[in-house]
Amino acid sequence: MNKKKSLAIAALFGLTSLTGLGIQQADACSRVVYVGDDSLRIVGRSLDWKTPIPTNLYVYPRGFKHVSSDQPGALTWTSKYGAVYAVGYDGGITEGMNEKGLVINGLFCKGTVYNNPKTNGRPPMSLAVFVAWMLDRFETTDQVVALLKEGNFSIGGATFDGGTVSALHWGITDAQGNTAYVEFNNGNINIYQGEDLRVLTNDPQWPQMEAIINYWRGVGGQNMLPGTVKSPDRAVRADYFVHHVKPTGDADLGLSIIRSILFNVSVPYTYTIETEPNVSSTQWRSFANLRDKRYYFDIVTNMGIYYIDLNKVNLKPGAPVMKLNTSVITDILGDVTMCLTPSKPFTPMY
Repeated sequence: MNKKKSLAIAALFGLTSLTGLGIQQADACSRVVYVGDDSLRIVGRSLDWKTPIPTNLYVYPRGFKHVSSDQPGALTWTSKYGAVYAVGYDGGITEGMNEKGLVINGLFCKGTVYNNPKTNGRPPMSLAVFVAWMLDRFETTDQVVALLKEGNFSIGGATFDGGTVSALHWGITDAQGNTAYVEFNNGNINIYQGEDLRVLTNDPQWPQMEAIINYWRGVGGQNMLPGTVKSPDRAVRADYFVHHVKPTGDADLGLSIIRSILFNVSVPYTYTIETEPNVSSTQWRSFANLRDKRYYFDIVTNMGIYYIDLNKVNLKPGAPVMKLNTSVITDILGDVTMCLTPSKPFTPMY
């Protein structure tokens, strides 16, 4: 595999460590859950990397058949729900939201170890379609958690020099606001669940991060908050602001609120620190309105934000896969549902 291809797949799956290539991992993604009035829930996330990451938006209908891997013993499933996916390099799903208002986002977490000897022989599950496996079949966080607790899969993805793989953890939130964080530690699946899990960044893993957040809650944030772009500092700032902003049932105002919080914890575009090779700038942000089934996308080099309204897309079985090519269409704003065009399904990078 050449260096260019390795970098592309690294960026695709959550900003992978490529130590064998002399490339440092990027440690800077943030996820925030805004809880408003009248059942308004908006999940915002930023994705950060050193170079632009081509990420196209695909909408898949119900009734679509999927396979978990190109390896023997792979799982197969047929989608029960339609969904919008953010697909990096047209090869793997970074995140998505289905028509029931379930959203799943993958973020970098370098302490991740997916497998151990006990997972050998379990059905292979590629990171390229892991998010779809959950979004296609379920509408609540509890249902996804029950599936994951069964542990009947062995997760993996594209590997590089020395067998380096993408290190991710996931945030899952449903339309009722129930959230779960999913982390892999030496092959063991650790799941943390609750309605007040509002912020997820990167390292450390959640038990240690929660302790840091709770410490700063005791300090209070009105007069002092940590201000760097490091993962714990971003988590602390996001946690303080998301708990102190105005709740509203207005979708547009709610979007403005969560968007401003994501701006506060994003890494400025082209910003670097010579002594911090892991710092990467924000490339794009997404916002999933779980009540109104709108998925917003905000590429930092574009003029503005736009959204796909799943209520307006044909998600019936047999409907075509639809795509928004974000690299070609760069000057759009607002509701761009009508800009979707029929497309072949993306080819997973198993």
